Amino acid sequence: QVQLVESGGGSVQSGGSLRLSCAASGSTYSSYRMGWFRQAPGKEREGVAAIDSDGSTNYADSVKGRFAISQDNAKNTLYLQMNNLKPDDTAMYYCAADYRTFFGLSLARYAYNFWGQGAQVTVSS
Repeated sequence: QVQLVESGGGSVQSGGSLRLSCAASGSTYSSYRMGWFRQAPGKEREGVAAIDSDGSTNYADSVKGRFAISQDNAKNTLYLQMNNLKPDDTAMYYCAADYRTFFGLSLARYAYNFWGQGAQVTVSS
């Protein structure tokens, strides 16, 4: 079991930047695959970025070149650096974790068992 707590959400103007953090506790963080998801009102939750224990990453096409996922294993913390934010990036952002290796760097919701409570990101035009 792992517990996840997001922080760092907020409101920015279009073109601005934010960094989300996700603090993990309760298990061996470095053995988990970690991901960021987001859900806008009235829309399905979608995968944004994933990172595995080796540091390999995967991104949704909509955020490639703008977002960067990273982790600090010593601090048991996952990050999502978001640059050049757009109004379409407005959503609740969720941190997720899973220990099943056969899913690779999947961005599918079913590939993650553990979820944080979410952090709101609002981008105004």
